[in-house]
Amino acid sequence: MRGVLLTGFGGPEMLEYREDLPDPFPGPGEVLVRVGATALNNTDIWTREGSYGSAEDPGSSAGWRREPLSFPRIQGADVAGYIDLVGEGVPTSRVGERVLVDPMLYRGGERELVHTDYLGSERDGGFAELVTIPAGNAHAVDSVLSDAELATFPTAYSTAMRMLNRAALRPGETILVTGASGGVGSALVQLASARGADVVAVAGRTKHEQVRALGARAVVDRATSQLGEDVRGLVPGDGVDVVADVVAGGSFAELLNVLGPLGRYVVAGAIAGPLVQADLRTVYLNQLQLIGSSFGTHQDFTQVLAHLATGQLRPLLAATYPLHELRLAQQHFVSKDFVGKLVVTPR
Repeated sequence: MRGVLLTGFGGPEMLEYREDLPDPFPGPGEVLVRVGATALNNTDIWTREGSYGSAEDPGSSAGWRREPLSFPRIQGADVAGYIDLVGEGVPTSRVGERVLVDPMLYRGGERELVHTDYLGSERDGGFAELVTIPAGNAHAVDSVLSDAELATFPTAYSTAMRMLNRAALRPGETILVTGASGGVGSALVQLASARGADVVAVAGRTKHEQVRALGARAVVDRATSQLGEDVRGLVPGDGVDVVADVVAGGSFAELLNVLGPLGRYVVAGAIAGPLVQADLRTVYLNQLQLIGSSFGTHQDFTQVLAHLATGQLRPLLAATYPLHELRLAQQHFVSKDFVGKLVVTPR
C-alpha cells in the first residue's frame, strides 16, 4: 500500500512517502479500514518534533506520553473511511460500513485515558491507504458529509468536549476560548455555543468574522497587548466563568486574572509555550480551579457523534492535500494561516 512513514524525531524531512508498504491485516476483534481521509493535528507535529519532553527534562525528545517512540511509524489519528475486512470475532456484516474512527485506544475507565495509546503514535495510523483498528473504535456513520469533512471532527472535537465536560460548563455561563480559529479552539466555540454558553473568543484579526459565525458573541484580537482589559470590557460582572485554553505561554497569568470568583481554567495545549508563570495568590484568593485535560474519552467521542447526527456541528475543512504531499500539509499546518482543519486523502 501507499503510506508515509515517520522515520524519527525531527523536521518534515523525517516523513518518507512510500508505495511499497505491506498491507496491514486485522487481528482478532479488529477491522481493516480503507482510508478515505485523515486530518492533521498538533499532536502530529509535536510527535514528529519530539516536543513533549519529560517531567525531568522538558527539553528532551519524546512522544505525547513523554516516553520514547518506536520508529518507523505511520501517523494520522482522525480517519474516515470504509471497512474492507474484519478480524476474528467481528461480524462480517460490517464489511462495507462507512465509519469514523475514535483514535483513543484504551480499555477500562476514564483514568485509563491518561495512559492510552493514540492512533498514529503508539500504533500505525491513517496517513496511508489502509489502517487496522479495534472494531469498537470504528463507529458507523450515515452522513451527507464527505470523508474529508468527517475527518475534521475526531481528535479536535472530542478534545474540546472533554475540556467542557471537565470544566462542567453550564448553560448561561461565559467562557473565554483561546486559539479559537484552530481545530480544538473552533470546536470549543461550536460546542460551547450549542451548550447555551456565552462565548468570547481570542483569534487573529483576519479570522474574527469566521469565528463569530461559529457562535462567538465577541472576538478579541490575539495580538492585543492588553488581553485582560479587552476581555473584561466585554464581560459584565466579576469576570468569565471558564477559560478554555490551548495557547498558554505568556498570556497564562492574564487568563487567570479574567476569571471571576470560583472560576475554572481548563487547558489542553500550549502552542505558545508550556512553561508559564503566574501569581498563585490569584488562584487561592479567588478560589479558582486549574484543570488539565487531554484528548477525549470514548464517552466524549459518542457525544460528538450525537451532535453530528443532529447537524449541530459545521465541518471546517480549510484545505485538502494528497497523501504524497503530507510534508507540505504539515508545513501549512504550522503556519496557522487558516481556520479549522487540514486533511490528507490517499486517492
